[in-house]
Amino acid sequence: MDAFFASVEQRDNPELRGKPIAVGGGGPRGVVAAASYEARQYGVRSAMAGSKARQLCPHLIFVRHNFDRYKEVSRQIREIFHEYTDLVEPLSLDEAYLDVTFPKMGPPSATIIAQTLRRRIFETTQLTASAGVSYCKFLAKMASDLNKPNGMALILPHEAEDFLEKLSIEKFHGIGKATAAKMRKIGIHNGYDLKQRSLIELARRFGKTGRFYYNIVRGIDERRVQSHSVRKSISVENTFLTDLDQTEDMMEQLVEIAQDLQRRIERADNPGRTLTLKVKYADFQSVTRSKTVDHDISAADEMLVLARLLLADTEALTKKVRLLGLGVSNLRREHEQQLREMLLPGQQMEFDF
Repeated sequence: MDAFFASVEQRDNPELRGKPIAVGGGGPRGVVAAASYEARQYGVRSAMAGSKARQLCPHLIFVRHNFDRYKEVSRQIREIFHEYTDLVEPLSLDEAYLDVTFPKMGPPSATIIAQTLRRRIFETTQLTASAGVSYCKFLAKMASDLNKPNGMALILPHEAEDFLEKLSIEKFHGIGKATAAKMRKIGIHNGYDLKQRSLIELARRFGKTGRFYYNIVRGIDERRVQSHSVRKSISVENTFLTDLDQTEDMMEQLVEIAQDLQRRIERADNPGRTLTLKVKYADFQSVTRSKTVDHDISAADEMLVLARLLLADTEALTKKVRLLGLGVSNLRREHEQQLREMLLPGQQMEFDF
């Protein structure tokens, strides 16, 4: 969907149409959740600090989010998807992969189906969508960004190699700013440069994601569209009105965060064995520290013991902190799903956690 949250607000509030708006907070601790295309012309982007967004666009209009409304619109869109295929993998409220190899209705043409879906979405919601069509997830994602907003792009198999070789390294989905900067330092500026590096070198420099980079620049992505996904983590974080510079103040905040996380784990009935601490400093640099144990983590008290140890392994003792978060991963149900996939049809399984 095109600028989804902002577009819903402009649709529902005619006085906002054609104006630069940001969904989120404009205060000193606010963050932009979404920006209209009018605001993006000024450089306003999602995840940007509200204060920075105001500097870039002084007449920017901030709108409080309405996630219940966004979820309802997202549900309408997914109902349309399921008329054409059951293989729908949502990535967020405003984005999804669809496998239309064997559609439930209409001609077996991904391009025609994408055009039809975009038309149906607009007729139903009065919102525009952009689509990318290709033979694998990675290229479909890349294509979806080529003609935004309200556009569509197709990358055919014989076009993939040339497209990827010419693409600047920052434009590759899955390569962030930090990794792109690291690649440029070693002479990788575009897809062609990346393609010259061996699998061994990429794995040595970038770890397990090195194989991913090696494959995607060759247009290789064998991931299937998963209509049922297993949750991989549960987390809670909090941004503070005033930066924290005392350890005990941070631990007081972590008490509330851990208690909230415990409640979420209990509601999901899905504890995990890895606890991750997230720290964002006053300069917006973020770090994470993790600890894995041999049993389920679900109690706030245990989280706090681990969190204090992890906090000591950061620069929180010498730098001011604007955000803290805790999350559990390596979840029980993820283990169960992995075991199911390993079993042959007809086999039974027992779990011991």
